[in-house]
Amino acid sequence: MSHSENKGLILGIMAGAAGISLVLVWYHKIRRSGATVNLPAFLDLRNRFHYVDLQNETHNEQGTVMALQGRQLQILEKLNGLLLSMEELKREVKFLKEAVPKLEELVRDELQGKAGVRRISPLHKATRKRRAETAYGATETTSSEEADSEGGYITAHSDTEGESEEERGQISLPAASARTEKETELFNLLQQVDSLRCGSDDDKKESFRLLLEKEEKYGNHERFLWRLARAYGDMFEMTTDVEEKKKYVANGKIVSEKAIQLDTMSADSHQWFAIMCGYMSEFDSIQNKIKNGSLFKEHLDKAIELKPQDPFLYYLHGRWCYSVAQLSWIEKKVAATLFGTPPTSTVQEALQNFLKAEEMHPGYSKYNYVYLAKCYKDLGQRSNALKYCDFASSVLPVTNEDKEAQKDLEALLLTLQL
Repeated sequence: MSHSENKGLILGIMAGAAGISLVLVWYHKIRRSGATVNLPAFLDLRNRFHYVDLQNETHNEQGTVMALQGRQLQILEKLNGLLLSMEELKREVKFLKEAVPKLEELVRDELQGKAGVRRISPLHKATRKRRAETAYGATETTSSEEADSEGGYITAHSDTEGESEEERGQISLPAASARTEKETELFNLLQQVDSLRCGSDDDKKESFRLLLEKEEKYGNHERFLWRLARAYGDMFEMTTDVEEKKKYVANGKIVSEKAIQLDTMSADSHQWFAIMCGYMSEFDSIQNKIKNGSLFKEHLDKAIELKPQDPFLYYLHGRWCYSVAQLSWIEKKVAATLFGTPPTSTVQEALQNFLKAEEMHPGYSKYNYVYLAKCYKDLGQRSNALKYCDFASSVLPVTNEDKEAQKDLEALLLTLQL
């Protein structure tokens, strides 16, 4: 019943009640005063009131019935909507009952790093087909790096933190039914060596030992091989014996080159092959240094193309540009003889790469500050050179790279103070 219909019914009842009340009051008043009453007139008046009340009651009853019918329709509609909602709720509950038993398996797979198979979009299958051979892996983002220049070309070493290749969307995992014990073991091994490499020198040696033990078993997996190349780089840095250094870098170059052959789109494989070429320049003749320098630049450019978010790669590129800008006359002549056109770069190009690394990762490394200062010094901007010397001085020398950077910083400050 609507609000207006309720109001009409109430007013009708009040009017009828008020009329009867007035008659009763008048009747009692006459009786108290002893006056006579014309009964037929009174009865006629009563009949009129009764007729009016009957009409009002009939009209109100009809309105009430219609209102109740409308209300019933509204209630039926709401009940129908409620029944539909209940049916939908039943379907959802049924779905949840079917899904909950699978939750345990899903959580277990997530903890084992295997749940990525369920998240692979069909749009990615074509581009990831080449990765079907290797089941698991993790990649790295680099932090502070160590690099030494001899004869104009650089060597470099990376201290890295592991980042899942699955999280970067660069890994295709086999279906649960196709997973093998070998794939699971490889995944666990790569996680272990990544974790060890973040530790002490002894931890890095243990990581290297584990990789060597499994080389025969996993030597055809690109993600295993670039980690082995990285471990050879660690051993190269930790040893002081020249012959051992040569052995480590030669083996590291071989395995990183094999990793590239297995997957030409692996940024880490290109990165570590470039680094091995840089290391080899410490022991090569001028001719071989230039050859390795050319390979270094070629594979570094490819790594930057595949992994443009890594500040370490821009730092390495800056080192290459700075080294080429410092080439001696004879080195340029040898390069021209070997390649027709010698590699060219400028201090300004080196500066832009070092600034890029700093922009992507403020306070990236002590050595990056030192090379920024060197570039500004060479460009005649002494105040900027001193500013970055101050920044470099604020970084405490902790790693081997920091200690080498501290030596270069002290020598640079002497030249700036002259």
